[in-house]
This record gives sequence, structure tokens and C-alpha cells, in this order.
Amino acid sequence: MKRILVSLVSLVSLVNLAHADEGMWTLYNLPNAVYEQMKLENYELPYGALYEGDDAIKNCVVLFGGFCSGVVVSPDGLVFTNHHCGFEAIRSHSTVEHDYMLNGFVSNSYEEELPNKNLFVSFMVEQKDVTRQLDSLGLNKLSEAKRGDFIDSLENVFQKDIRKQDSTLRAELKPYYEGNKYYLTTYRDYEDVRLVFALPKSMGKFGGETDNWMWPRQTCDFSVFRIYVDPKTGGPAKYSKDNVPMHPKKWAPVSLQGYQPGSFSMTIGYPGSTSRYLSSYGILERRDAQNKPRYLTREVKQDIMIRHMRADEAVRIKYDSKYAQSSNYWKNSIGMNKCIDSIGLIQQKAAFEAKIRQWQDSTGFLKGKLDFDKLEQFYKQRFNAVRAMMFFSETFRGNDEISRRALRVQNGIRLKGDEKKPKKQYIEFKDNSDTWDLNLDREVLAALMKHYREQVTEAKYLPAFYQTIDTKFGGDYQKYVDHLFKKSQLMKSGKKIYVNKKGYHKDPGVIYGQDLIEVLGEIRADLISTYDSIGIQERYLCAAKLRMEEDMPNYSDANMTMRLSYGQVGEYLLGGKPSGYYTTAESIVEKMEQGEKGVIDYEAEPIMKELLSKKDFGKYTDKGTGKLHLCFLSNNDITGGNSGSPMFNGKGELIGLAFDGNWDSLSSDIFFDSQLARCIGVDIRYVLYMMESWGKADRLIKEINAK
Repeated sequence: MKRILVSLVSLVSLVNLAHADEGMWTLYNLPNAVYEQMKLENYELPYGALYEGDDAIKNCVVLFGGFCSGVVVSPDGLVFTNHHCGFEAIRSHSTVEHDYMLNGFVSNSYEEELPNKNLFVSFMVEQKDVTRQLDSLGLNKLSEAKRGDFIDSLENVFQKDIRKQDSTLRAELKPYYEGNKYYLTTYRDYEDVRLVFALPKSMGKFGGETDNWMWPRQTCDFSVFRIYVDPKTGGPAKYSKDNVPMHPKKWAPVSLQGYQPGSFSMTIGYPGSTSRYLSSYGILERRDAQNKPRYLTREVKQDIMIRHMRADEAVRIKYDSKYAQSSNYWKNSIGMNKCIDSIGLIQQKAAFEAKIRQWQDSTGFLKGKLDFDKLEQFYKQRFNAVRAMMFFSETFRGNDEISRRALRVQNGIRLKGDEKKPKKQYIEFKDNSDTWDLNLDREVLAALMKHYREQVTEAKYLPAFYQTIDTKFGGDYQKYVDHLFKKSQLMKSGKKIYVNKKGYHKDPGVIYGQDLIEVLGEIRADLISTYDSIGIQERYLCAAKLRMEEDMPNYSDANMTMRLSYGQVGEYLLGGKPSGYYTTAESIVEKMEQGEKGVIDYEAEPIMKELLSKKDFGKYTDKGTGKLHLCFLSNNDITGGNSGSPMFNGKGELIGLAFDGNWDSLSSDIFFDSQLARCIGVDIRYVLYMMESWGKADRLIKEINAK
């Protein structure tokens, strides 16, 4: 009996830990119950250390570029983020002669650090709940459509008020808990961010698509930037050669002490988007009308892209970043759908909704408002439109230059010339040939046009140019696309295109854009018909869950604002066997040997194999295992946007950078599986070892001063 009792106590503890580890918590109002659980798991700092005062941990975490996370690691403004987060900045400086993506980049002085156009980092200054204020102004009396306009106008008011106090600040008003609450967040943006260090792509993306979303991993996924400021004020400034490195009040101390199974692990970053309050009907739509069209279309596109990229180095440089972005969520969509089905997520959600129905019947909460039957009906009504919109977006938006220009013209490109003389007004496209390739774009568009028609069968969702393809081009998509690129004025970079002269509206590219916009209007009309109704019902459903579970802490879905997650370092069962919780230098050398035999994603420079074949890694060796740890697992709760998030130990010291999740975590955007979901981080000791051994970056190692 005593043994059974001990087992039951252990089981309860495990259940509590699993529940506690789920969550993307806002820092300013972190529930005390969550903080107490963090302490039980060996978080050692006081409650206020997270958010309050100049020395708060939040003050060293940044939103990187508006799409990733990062962390300040030195008194001179050095920022660590992932290699794939810095990928576009690295690419933008690369040429065939100086290919920093392929060969890496090391700056040996401040003067050699490279500025990056349009790259910025944001520090969160303050966050507060303004829900009551919005309610008092009548938010909940507005229709769904007017709510958005109302929020935008209020955000502008808050922005003006904050700017009066400090011109370097920016305000952001966002919905939380499906719009049941609103928080106002204040940021300070820094626009002069320079590239300092990047490993060769072979290491920064080691494993490529073969290992993406997989464990075990050996990717050294980091890059280094520096924030520069106005020399007089020490504050944000646009790029100037006279700017100086930032001296932040807070930077993350870097630890060489490592971790053990069960060690406390905390990520703080900017997760992009989750939908964990989403109804079962919404999940079904996500699986079949969004994820499936995405991965089916990207598969067609990526096969063509990679073939052209491998045939021409110049093309590879242009498309490396685009391909990486596309393939990441191609694989994510496939994995998410497999997870949805393997764990029966739609059925689980439906069962939970049945509980809410019973609770609603017994309490009368939102009676006459929350209606599950109507919610199901609304989703069914818009299913085909959502599916068509996803195929449309994946086919005609952002894949090729003629479609970009054709849609841009239809969406209101700014006219040049004398407004008083309409016939003299024109549009003009700058020469951006360094960003795209004619042959690749032509082949991709033709293939995607054909694929769209095969997948989208409703006549009203087919653009009129399909009739042109049939009647004038004998059903040959490639001939039609070649005609567009060759004959349309829109493809004449640097040429004035007069929009009010004879012939403009007969231009094949202009007609192509008009056809796209007409169909887009059809799809949008079908989406709008139920948009408000679904939004209201999903908000009511979230409100019901929060009320039913009001004695429990609940976090809001991720929305690209700062969040904390916590848990422990540790393995999980992978195929019924322990996964291991870290990888070693020996494991990457084994894969590099596969690369030598032709596995492209495991190819690396001989020097990398040499550096990682050593027997002694000095101060970067883990004291417990005697190995150089490369990557490690924790059960931290992450999603897209968390890339580059610092991983802290219980003392608030940096031990790694989050860069991926495992295959079994791909349902995490809509459901967190505490048994299977894992965060993959690059060990900070691996990062520093590569900076020192390959990069010879002694000045940076000294500046970081890891302990």
C-alpha cells in the first residue's frame, strides 16, 4: 500500500508539472500560482526580477525585426538571435564574390560591422490591461467590423499621448483572450542594427529540411548583431556612421555551467500566433482548408525552386531566404495535420465543448449568445471560400515578379507625374532584378497556375485568364506565362508606364491583375458573409471557458507580444525509446560523414569536421558528461516567433537559444501536448565554441564574458 501511495503522489506531481509547463504568460501580470510553481521547479529569482525595474530580465529580450526574438548579451549592445532569423540580413550582403551565407561573416572591429536596411529591434517598456477603459468607451456595443476600426483609432490616440511623453516610444493595442481583453504595450524601437557575426550556412542551417522539426539536432542556429545609438542621446537613431554601440542597462549574463535532466528552463520571447481556444470546427477548417492547400502548393513550388538554385549560385543567393521561409511552414503544415489526426484533436475539442454546453445549460452563462450549432453552420458555410483563398494566396501572392507587380497596380500603386495632367501620370518599377530570376519565376507561375485549376473547381473562383489560356494558348500555361513576362509593360523596369493612355488597359499584365482582383473579390465576399459571426461566437466560447475555469490561471493565445514559458530540460519517448536530451560533437561528425557521401543537408566544410572532432573542448565541455553539448531539449512552450528566444536557467542566466520544436509538437499552435511537445535549443557553449574556434572572434568572446 505504501508503494502504491508513493506512486500516486509521484503521478500527481507529474500531472501538475505537465500542466504548469504549458503556457505563454504575459510578464507584467504573471499569476502568483504560476510563479509559485516556477519556484518549485527551481526558479531562484524574486517575482519582480522578471518585469520590474531597470534590471528586469524583460529588458534584455528583444523583438528582432518584427518576426523573431533575440537577447542582448553584452554591455556594448551585442544581440544573439537565430541564424535563420538573421538569414535575410546575411543574404542581403552576399554576392557571388563575397557570399556571406555560404562562407560566413566575421567582423574584427566596429567599423567592419554591417548596417541593415529596414532591420530593427524593439524593447518592451511597459504593458497594461485597458479593457475596462475600452468598455467604458463603448467597444462591446459595436459590430465586429467596427470594433477593428475603433481599436485602430484608439491605438492612434494612445500613440500620440505616449509620443508626447517620449518621442522614441511606440504604442500597440492588441486583443487578448479572443478579444475578451485588450492590453496596451509600449515599445522603444532601435533602427540601426548591424551584422557582427554569422557562421557559414552549412552550420547555421545544418541538417536543412532533412532535420527541420526533427530530433536529434546539431544545428548551430545563431547569428550576432549589434545595436547602435545616437552618440549624443544614447537613444534610438536611424543609421549613421557616427552612431555608437548601445550601452544597455540590462544584458543577459551568459553561463557555461550547463544543465542536467530536470534543470529549470525558461524562455522569454515573442511567439507569433497560437489558436488554442479555437473550436473543433475551426480546427477542422485549419486542417483541411488551410494547412492542406498550403503544403500541396508549396510542394509544387519548392521542387522547381531547389532545382534552379542548385544549378546556379547566383539564383541560390537570390532565393535561399525565400526557399527557407516557404519550406519551414510547408513542413509545419504537414506535421500539424498528422498531429491533429494522431491525437484525435478534433474529437477531444468536441468533447470539451460538450462539457461547456452542459455547464452553460446549468449556469445560463451567455445563454442566447453562445450557440454551438450556429458556430458549426457558419464554418461550413465559409469552408470552400477559405480553401480557395489559401490556394489563391499560395499561388498568386509573393511567388513571382509579374504577379507581384500586377497585384500592386490593382491595389493602388502611387502615381507619379503632374496630377493636373492625367495623361502624364505614370507608374514605374525600379530594377530589382537582383532579387528574382526570370526562368525560375516563369516556371513556378506556370506550374502553380495549373495546380490551382486542378485544386479549385468552383467556376466563380477561377480567374478569367484561364479562358484565355484555353482559347488563345491551347491550354499551354507556360506559353501564357511567357507571353505575360515578354509582352507586359509591367515587366519593363525603369520604364514610365502611362496609366491613362491608350493601350494601358489592354496590357496583358494589367488584364492579368484585373482578373486576379475580380476573383479575390468573389472569395472575400464569401468570407465576409460569416466573418463577424464566427468571430463573435469564438469570443463567446473563450469567455465561457475562462468563466468555467475561473479558479485556474489561463494564458492568452500568442500574438507577437512578449511571453514567458517555463519547464525543465529533459527527454521524451521517441518511437517508444528515450530520445536523449542533448546531442554531442560526435553526433554531428557522424552526419558530416554522411554529407561526404552525398547527403546534401549534412555537407560541411572540412574545417568544421576538424573542429568538432576534437577530444577536448576546454571550458565549453560539459562537466557532467565530459562532452561538448550542441543542442538540447526542454518542455518549454514555444511557437513561430520564439526563434531566437533566450533560454534561461533558474538564476536568469543564458544557457541557450530556442530555434525549433520537435515533429510531435507541431500541433502546438492549437494544442499543447505536455508529453510530446519539446523546444529545441542550441547550447550557448556550442555557440561560443564556434565563435572562438572557427571565427577567432576573441574580441566578442571577451565582450560577452561568459562565466
